[in-house]
Amino acid sequence: MKPAKFDYVRAESIDQIVDALDKGDGEAIVLAGGQTLMPMLAMRLARPATVIDINNVTDLSGIGIVGDELVIMACTRQAEALASPLVREHAPLLAEAIALVGHQQTRNRGTVGGSLSHADPASEIPLAALALDASVSLRSVAGTRRVQLADYFLGPMMTARADNEVLVSVHFPIMSGGAGSAFHEVSERRGDFAVVAAAAIIEVDGAGICTAAALAIGGADATPRRIAALEDKLQGAKLDGALIRSVLPEIALAVAPGDDQHAGAAYRLRVATNLAERALLEAFDGARA
Repeated sequence: MKPAKFDYVRAESIDQIVDALDKGDGEAIVLAGGQTLMPMLAMRLARPATVIDINNVTDLSGIGIVGDELVIMACTRQAEALASPLVREHAPLLAEAIALVGHQQTRNRGTVGGSLSHADPASEIPLAALALDASVSLRSVAGTRRVQLADYFLGPMMTARADNEVLVSVHFPIMSGGAGSAFHEVSERRGDFAVVAAAAIIEVDGAGICTAAALAIGGADATPRRIAALEDKLQGAKLDGALIRSVLPEIALAVAPGDDQHAGAAYRLRVATNLAERALLEAFDGARA
């Protein structure tokens, strides 16, 4: 099929983007990597009145350290983030996740901000970013606001970003040098979206006491989920494999998986628990090392 008719705006600045979004009155959409939007346009699942191409806005690309944060601009290609020494050093969990996104060809075009804007509950980048306590900067004609990812994901492909806002940058607190992380997923084929995925971060002190823990599960609910009760039980405890395994039942209390053509709810829950165990144990080993 061919897309329905739309007006095309090739933006040259962030101000031009937000001005076009504001004038679009909810009927304008942003084109970055186009890995999701272009098929949706072709199948007429999306019928915007205006498409705003942001690929020429150089201020929306780049990776850097600002204060105690790793900042990735929204239009940064996933391949660039994967190859970045800054990402591998300061947010290795994100690098692990990006390596599982699609294939090299899709990562060459797909953007970090585009994945977070699309907000597929089984997508790897949103899951890793949630585990990393990331936040996003959203810009409109009224100004810029920051939203924590814990408050950003509202449902499948639904976020707190308003129709007149564009996602400008993603902010990751720099991981401690004593933290370990791991990302595990099950997918039907290499490069497909995860059926279920788990992202874990563990930090321990010299005595083996857990000083920080994060576990996020994707593909098992309407949004990626942090398992807060499990994290609370790990923090402050002297960790070992038995303790980590003992808190895994908290996952079943925190997620509500559904049935679809890819997997049943019981399967998703079982796999989520198994992947969480692997990720937590691997992150613990990394923290001790």
